[in-house]
Amino acid sequence: MDGGRPVIGDGTLDPSDWPRLRHQAHRMLDDILDYVENVRDLPVWQPMPQNVREQFRQELPEAPTDIAVVHDEFLRYIMPYATGNVHPGFMGWVHGGGSVAGMLGDMLAAGLNANLGGRDHAPIEVERQILHWVRELFGYPEGASGLFVTGTSMANFICILVARTAALGPEVRRDGVAATPTHLVAYTSAAAHGCVTQAMDLSGLGTKSLRIIPTNPNYQMDLGALREAIRADRAAGMVPFLVVGTAGSVDTGAIDDLDGIADIARDEKLWFHIDGAYGALAILSPTLAPRLHGIERSDSLAFDFHKWGQVQYDAGFVLVKDGNMHRRTFASPAAYLRRETRGLAAGSPWPCDFGPDLSRGFRALKAWFTLKVYGTEQIGAVIARTCELAQYLKKQIERSPALELMAPVQLNIVCFRHHGDDALNAHIVAELNEAGIAAPSMTTIKGRLVIRAAFVNHRTQTSDIDKLIAATLVYGALKEAS
Repeated sequence: MDGGRPVIGDGTLDPSDWPRLRHQAHRMLDDILDYVENVRDLPVWQPMPQNVREQFRQELPEAPTDIAVVHDEFLRYIMPYATGNVHPGFMGWVHGGGSVAGMLGDMLAAGLNANLGGRDHAPIEVERQILHWVRELFGYPEGASGLFVTGTSMANFICILVARTAALGPEVRRDGVAATPTHLVAYTSAAAHGCVTQAMDLSGLGTKSLRIIPTNPNYQMDLGALREAIRADRAAGMVPFLVVGTAGSVDTGAIDDLDGIADIARDEKLWFHIDGAYGALAILSPTLAPRLHGIERSDSLAFDFHKWGQVQYDAGFVLVKDGNMHRRTFASPAAYLRRETRGLAAGSPWPCDFGPDLSRGFRALKAWFTLKVYGTEQIGAVIARTCELAQYLKKQIERSPALELMAPVQLNIVCFRHHGDDALNAHIVAELNEAGIAAPSMTTIKGRLVIRAAFVNHRTQTSDIDKLIAATLVYGALKEAS
C-alpha cells in the first residue's frame, strides 16, 4: 500500500514512507498558509451547495484512504464553506480571527498530544506560566487559581459552582442543593450572556434563582435596582450569594460599573464574578484598561483568549481569587488519580483538581505562542484598533440619512439599522452574507431588529467597513424599490 496510508497489520498507524508523508504534510501546511494569506480575496462566507452537503452523508469508512485524497476533500468541501471569522469582513458574532503563530502553536500541540489533566510534564508548566501572567494582568494574588477551558460559558459555570461551594460548604458536593433549606439567589443584568442563566440551571440552583437586573441607558447594570433586589430577597428569607457583572456585553459591548458592583458585593457579602468573555482583555490596551477599573476586586473572572486575544479556538480561561475554594469545589480522591512526590505522577495539584475535565488538550501552547510572538503591547494595540474601527462605522452611519444608530458605541460593537421594518433589515443581512461581502449578525435593541457589527479580527480595515456600508445601502434601496 502507498506510503501515505498506514500498512494494515504492522501494528502502527505511522506511515511506512516517512519522506512521502513529509512532502504531503508540507503541502497541507502551505495550503492553509495560502488560505490565511489570501483570505481577503475570498468570500467571507458562502452557502454550502447540496452536493457538498451530500459528501458528509457517506457511510463510515472501513478501508484506508490515501491522506492526499482526504486532504483534497478538505480543500474542496470544507475550507471554502467555513464560518469565515478568519476573513476581515467577518463582523458578526464576537469571533476572533486567530493568528499564524497560534495556528503553528496548535499544530505543535497536536503533535505532542499531551493530556493536561494532570501529572508532571512541561505542557502543564506552560499553562501555569500563563496563569501567572493572567494573575499579573488582572491584579489577582499569587494564590489565585485558574485553567484553560473551552470558553467563557464553561468558565462561568465553573465559577458559579465555586461560589455555590463558598456559600453552602463543600458538603453540597455530597448532599446536593436539595439537602439544604437555604434558598440561594444570584443577580446579573438584562444585558448578560445567556450562559449565565444556563449555568444556574446546570448548577442545580435553577434559573428562577437568578434575578435579572434592568440596565441603565448605557446598557450597564442598574446598581440602584440591584440593591433593591437584594433587599427584597433578604426580606423574603432568601440568601443572596452571587452577583455576576459583565465586561463587554454581547449585544452592545457595555461594561458594567465594576467598582460599583464590587462595593455592593463587599457590603452584602456576595461573591463577585465577572463575565469578561471578550471585554476583559481590554486590560491590554492602556487607553481601554481604565474602563475595567474594579476588575481586580472580583472573586472570579471568565474570559476568552480566542476573541480579542486572537488565539485559535478554543481557549477560554477561568480565574479564581481563592484557589483553595476553587480546589475544594472540584478535587477528587479517586485512587486512579493518586499523587506521588516523584516520577510522572508528581506535580500536585493537577489541573483536574480545578475543573470537571480529566482529559484536557494542550490549549495553553497556542496562547503561549501568541503572547510570546506578538507581545501584550501589539495585542493591546489590535484591541484598541478594533474600537477605533467601531467609531469609524459610527461616523459613516451618522452621515447616511438611510441608516440609524441604535445603541451607544462603547467598545467594538455597533448596532444600527436601515430605515424600514425588521424584515428589510433581516433581508439586508442575509444578502450581505450570501454575497460574501460581509458577515454581520442581528440582535434586538428596543424591541427592533438591528444589524450588529462586532470588530474583533485584527485583519479588518476601514475599507472593509466601507464595503459594508455601501452594500447595506444598495440592498436596502433595492428591497424598498421591489
